[in-house]
Amino acid sequence: MRSSEATAKPKAVEVRGLVDLYSTTLKTRGYRPLVVKAYGGAVQHFIAWAAPHCNRVEVSSAAVGRFLNEHLADCKCPGRVQRGEVTARSALNHLLTMFAEIGLGPPEAELAIYIDTELREFCGYASNVCGLAPATLVSRRQWIGRFLADKFPKGGIELSRLGPKHIRDFFTSQCHGYRPGTAQVVASAIRSYLRFRAVKHSDAVESLLAAVPSAARWRLASLPDYLDADELATLMAGFDRKRPQHQRDYAIVRCLVDLGLRSCEVAALRLDDIDWKNGTLTIRVGKAQRADVLPLPSITGRAIADYLHRARPVTESRAVFVRHRAPLDVPVDTSVVRSVVRQAATRGGLPDRLRGPHRLRHSAATRMLRGGATLKEVADILRHRSLDTTAIYAKVDLLRLSAIAQPWPGGVA
Repeated sequence: MRSSEATAKPKAVEVRGLVDLYSTTLKTRGYRPLVVKAYGGAVQHFIAWAAPHCNRVEVSSAAVGRFLNEHLADCKCPGRVQRGEVTARSALNHLLTMFAEIGLGPPEAELAIYIDTELREFCGYASNVCGLAPATLVSRRQWIGRFLADKFPKGGIELSRLGPKHIRDFFTSQCHGYRPGTAQVVASAIRSYLRFRAVKHSDAVESLLAAVPSAARWRLASLPDYLDADELATLMAGFDRKRPQHQRDYAIVRCLVDLGLRSCEVAALRLDDIDWKNGTLTIRVGKAQRADVLPLPSITGRAIADYLHRARPVTESRAVFVRHRAPLDVPVDTSVVRSVVRQAATRGGLPDRLRGPHRLRHSAATRMLRGGATLKEVADILRHRSLDTTAIYAKVDLLRLSAIAQPWPGGVA
């Protein structure tokens, strides 16, 4: 494939009625009239700049980038136009999203077609055959895309053109300064892609697989970070549960603290997943890609019920946790869950101790162990496939470790 054919060509669309369509779309998604007016003004400014003398306008991320980075900095358009960069950037991002959704513009106009096609095929294989979770696929897609762009910049993916040195050069350039854990992620992504090519395209990849380096990282070498009981109490006390959004955030954090759920699992919770009669919660999204039924603690159930009855916006969405700002009817995603945790940590004076939701998963496991649960029971709640994954928590079970600790040689028995 020639490089000139590798990039999708942006489409030009009719100007007439574009702003009305855009404003109507925002209104149906629950945006306030003042926001709709401001965003509409930014879109009108963009159209006046991009198509001053014609009835068709090119809508692409490249055109939007030129408008934001070149035109706004030295705008001399007559009259009162929306010149605020923050407002314009947000408004035009919504415009690009709307065009992608309704098919008026290419959703990935900047992405080389051959790389996009290859990544789609890989993700389908990795999901349907290998059972990789969506969150894992996001990371692998990113690194494999970089690998393909670096090694095949003009298209035509032929692994036979690569040797071990090409693999080593890629890792040398991409992983410089990374921690061992990140380097392991990159290596896993490239290995999985090479195996995919061997299975789907019968490529000879043995020498390339052998050239993928392994990062020096010893399992169980570190202690899991967790919040103690006082820190958790401070964290949970920081929610003003008279405010609807804080009531939602409190219920989200309760799911993380009490059940050790992952961010993606909290975001994916549906109303049908809660069995109020039997007090159970079904997790249908996760690394294992299977449905797991967990006991629903009473304190967690009350937090969710209070949110559903008193604070949840009126919506047709079946998601448990939804946005409280436009667009409504949209479930929260993992970025919202992470933001909720960071904001709660800041209110509780714990920004250095809690930088993301995963530490609350460690905290839940530690609390269960100290409450008398066995490693097998903790593994079942956390849904680990192997007890080896749960074994790291044995290092923080100080009460049980003290029972088997031997006296220091030469010390007092």
